[in-house]
Amino acid sequence: MSLEARDARDGQSESLGVLIGQLTEDLGALVKDEVQLAKLEIKEDATRVAKAGGMLGAAGFAGYLTIVLLSFAAAWALAEVVPIGVAFLIVGIVWGVVGAVLYFAGRARMRTLDVKPEQTIQTMQENIQWAKQQKS
Repeated sequence: MSLEARDARDGQSESLGVLIGQLTEDLGALVKDEVQLAKLEIKEDATRVAKAGGMLGAAGFAGYLTIVLLSFAAAWALAEVVPIGVAFLIVGIVWGVVGAVLYFAGRARMRTLDVKPEQTIQTMQENIQWAKQQKS
């Protein structure tokens, strides 16, 4: 092989090596930028979710107070017909029955739920199979 051909081949190898190095650096920078963008988006979403959660919590508390105050009002109204202790006992028993019905309904629904992430498990198994095929 002539000296000129060898120099040309070495120049191509160095150029290819430089290009691959630049490609690797650019790919790394791109991945880093994408990760930063994802972090920023997740932080913004988490802030909005936290605010919405706070509002829902406050609404739940307001609903709880509404139920308590209406229960007192019902017991006081019922006290016009029966003694006050019996009136509050009746209201308490009604709420106990409501709580028991909700408990048993919720427990029955929980027993029917399957909380395994089936789609994620299937995707991970496919990824493992693909990786094994790449090794072979």
